[in-house]
Amino acid sequence: MATVHVGHSPDPDDAFMFYALTYGKFDTTPESYEHHLLDIELLNQKALKGEYEVTALSFHAYAYVADQYDLLPHGASFGDGYGPIVVTRQFSGGDPRAWLEGKRIAVPGMRTSAYLSLQIYARGLGDAKVNVPNFETVVVPFDQIMESIAAGKFDGGLLIHEGQLTYHEGPSGSLQKVVDLGEWWKQETGLPLPLGGNGIRKNLGSERIKLVSKHLYESIKFGLAHRAEALGYAMKYGRGLEVQKADKFVGMYVNDYTLDYGEKGREAVRRFLAEGAAKDLIKIKVSPKWV
Repeated sequence: MATVHVGHSPDPDDAFMFYALTYGKFDTTPESYEHHLLDIELLNQKALKGEYEVTALSFHAYAYVADQYDLLPHGASFGDGYGPIVVTRQFSGGDPRAWLEGKRIAVPGMRTSAYLSLQIYARGLGDAKVNVPNFETVVVPFDQIMESIAAGKFDGGLLIHEGQLTYHEGPSGSLQKVVDLGEWWKQETGLPLPLGGNGIRKNLGSERIKLVSKHLYESIKFGLAHRAEALGYAMKYGRGLEVQKADKFVGMYVNDYTLDYGEKGREAVRRFLAEGAAKDLIKIKVSPKWV
């Protein structure tokens, strides 16, 4: 069979998940895998073209590629009471939603789930009556957002990946949290916040999809069973994270939901996409489909 091209982010959690597959820790005959490590927003854009047979993608972006990709039942990242964080140089407290008014906010990409969750937060869930703030968003590479805020280029920024653990430390400019969107979502819905999943191209055919899905599941399972070994590899993508923080970050996003969404995880994805569509933030209505 032809090589399966897998796109995923150069981050500790994705590296941890794909470690066993990258280094051939189990037999994948007759399939072979080639890995492409790219920023999540670039992966979202490439998914529009169906470039990779398997790709990590934001759930926000999935809405626009659901005609080409189905979701694999494993490999997802959820923020269960935590998630993308809006930070600023100094926050004196008060209503975080009101704070957004008139602000210029750096975001990691318009098709990221972090961006969609921020826009949903600004409008409130369901029929909630809130004063919707008017603010500007500017796309900045995710790993440059903290330094851009510290340098005064933006009023605030939306942090994903390991910045959620390090924003308050000296090198980042000792930034302060305005709102944790995963915490807010959990308080309002009782559900984890869906961030990213793995999509598989429909045209691989059902039998091949089953086999590739099995291999990706086994890779995640191997990492969890050989945590220290997989974490050692993942540290290469930690951008200076110490071992303890890298382990914590991996634990936040590689867990039971990663092995299988479960009904709660699937309901969270449905709710997230439905909220986005209801507020006209997603221009297409989609019912997520898992293989």
